[in-house]
Amino acid sequence: MSIPVVDLARYDQQLAAKRERITQQFQRFAPPALEVFPSPPSHYRQRCEFRLWHEGDDLYYAMFEVDRDDPKHKRLIRLDDYPVASRRINELMPRLREVLLENDVLRRRLFQVEFLTTLSGEALVTLIYHRPLDGAWEEAARWLQQHLDIFVIGRSRKQRLVLERDHVWERLEVEGRTFHYQQVENSFTQPNAEINRAMLAWARDVTRGSQAGDLVELYCGNGNFTVALAENFRHVLATEISRTSVASAQQNLAANAIGNAAVGRMSAEEFSAALKGEKGGRRVTEMALEAYDFSTILVDPPRAGLDEASCRQLSEYSRVVYISCNPDTLERNLETLSRTHRVARFALFDQFPWTHHCECGVLLERKDA
Repeated sequence: MSIPVVDLARYDQQLAAKRERITQQFQRFAPPALEVFPSPPSHYRQRCEFRLWHEGDDLYYAMFEVDRDDPKHKRLIRLDDYPVASRRINELMPRLREVLLENDVLRRRLFQVEFLTTLSGEALVTLIYHRPLDGAWEEAARWLQQHLDIFVIGRSRKQRLVLERDHVWERLEVEGRTFHYQQVENSFTQPNAEINRAMLAWARDVTRGSQAGDLVELYCGNGNFTVALAENFRHVLATEISRTSVASAQQNLAANAIGNAAVGRMSAEEFSAALKGEKGGRRVTEMALEAYDFSTILVDPPRAGLDEASCRQLSEYSRVVYISCNPDTLERNLETLSRTHRVARFALFDQFPWTHHCECGVLLERKDA
C-alpha cells in the first residue's frame, strides 16, 4: 500500500489523469461524455485506521508503506496528522495520543485505533488491544469518552465492549433532502461522504421517472442507495449477505420513514437463483417476488465485480445501474452487458484522491427497449 500524499496544487492534474485513463479504457463501448465528480482534495475520508506504535515511553500513529523497489519489504511511516482524513479525525488524533501517553490503563498493549466520523462531527473510536479488557479499562474508557466527546468501543481477543453505542448517524444533504444513515463500527460504509452525496444525486437523476416500475438492488450494504432511490420507484427490494448491514439498512429505512422498500438477507447468487425459480425456502417466500415488476436493477459489487452468470441475469432488465469500485472488473463485465445494453450515462467519482483508484457509475439501457 502507498500512503496518499496530499498536494492541493496538483489536484486538478491528478483528476484530469483519471479522466483520461477512464475515457480511454472504456472508449470501445461508445459511452456518452464522461461525467466527472471531484472530491474535496483533503480531509475527505470519514473513517481511518492506524497502528499504534510504541517506542519506549513514546507512542504514535503509524501506517505501513510497501517499498516499490522491494515489494516484500514494508516501511513504517509515522503519522502525527493525516490530511486525507476528516478534520474531526485530525482534531482527535493528537488529543487521543496525549491521553494515551499519560494513561497506562488505556495505552498498555494497545496496537490499533479506528476512527469513524460524520460530516456533523460525531465520532466513534475503537481501541484494539493484545490483552483482556477489565473494569479498570472500562472506567478509564468512560472518562475518555466524556473528555473527547466521542463514543468508545474496546476490542481484544473474543471481547467487544461497547460503552454507549456501536454506530454514528450520518446526515447527507442530497437535492434538498436530508437522508439519515446509521453507520456501524467495523461494517462497510462509503468513506468519502461528499463523493457519496454526489453518487446518490447521480443515481437519483439517472433513475428519475421510474415510479411505474420496481427496483431490485444487489449488494445494498446499509441501504445507502436504497434510502435515496426509494421515491423514484413504486417498490424497492434490496438484498445483502451481511447480517450487520441488513440490520442497519432496516434501521435506515425506518429512520427515513420509507415504506415502499424491503431488505432481505441473501447473497446475490442466491437471489438470482430465487428470481429464476431455482431457489425456495422461507426467506424467498417472505420476499413475495410475484408482487414485483422489476424494471431496473442496481448493483454495487465488491472489487471482484460480477461473475458471468450474474451478468447474464442483469441482461434481462430494461435498465442497469452499475456502481463500480474497480474499473478493470467493470470493463470485463461490460464485455458481456454491452451485447444487450448500451451505455446511456457514464460517471467518474473521485472517491480516493491521490491514489489510482476510481469509482465509476454506469447506466445501461436495453438496446431493444
